[in-house]
Amino acid sequence: MKLSKSSRVVLGVVTGVILAVIYLPLLVVLINSFSTSRSLTWPPPGLTLEWWGRAFQSEGALDAILTSVQVAVVATLVSLVLGTLISIALQRYKFFGRDAVSLLVILPIALPGIITGIALNNAFRTILGIQLSVYTVIIAHVTFCIVTVFNNVIARLRRMGTNLEEASADLGAGIWTTFRLVTFPQLRSALLAGGLLAFALSFDEIIVTTFTAGNGVTTLPIWILQNLFRPSQAPIVNVIAVVLVVISIVPIYLAQRLAGAETVPRARG
Repeated sequence: MKLSKSSRVVLGVVTGVILAVIYLPLLVVLINSFSTSRSLTWPPPGLTLEWWGRAFQSEGALDAILTSVQVAVVATLVSLVLGTLISIALQRYKFFGRDAVSLLVILPIALPGIITGIALNNAFRTILGIQLSVYTVIIAHVTFCIVTVFNNVIARLRRMGTNLEEASADLGAGIWTTFRLVTFPQLRSALLAGGLLAFALSFDEIIVTTFTAGNGVTTLPIWILQNLFRPSQAPIVNVIAVVLVVISIVPIYLAQRLAGAETVPRARG
């Protein structure tokens, strides 16, 4: 479909405005991380690297980064296992309630974070009597991280079909041998992409984390929220915010590259 010149201009202007609204605030945060001012003023009166040095010497910020990484890694690993198993069960087997299970798996990513947070908080503290801790944060993150793995894996399973797996079974291979030698190699890139997205989703989550983190559990987004309006911490918060953006962007970029590579047909030798 070809667009007229006026339509292309309008589309270009609208796209530019939308991108500006999204990314200009991020650019402001980046520039403010080098500002000589202790407050969030614009434009910055001068530029300095002082806050970057202080940020990487801040024990609170470094501990928060470590906590976020630990939570994201564990949540991603659990999501990879559960998401893969659920995807195979729903795609390869037929049973009563399969569509309902699929909906329930995807639903947490669509629900508002505050609803999920309140529900999990009530479940942990009121129903199960469990004290909030880093483990409840991990469980809470798995509930929505599993969706990214599930979507990637089930999409790949649909594209794969069952011919190779059936051939493996005809040749006498068992279920686990077929999975290890036939299914898993075809799922590796989908698992990697889903894992990267799950890590990014977990690393910068704040709403669900706020409702499920116990005393003394401070992830990076929570640390930023706690220190945002402290005058002595404002410049350091900008630095940590930039770090958070970078750490979130990298896995998303890699996942996108993996997804793009899978859609490009390989040239025959």
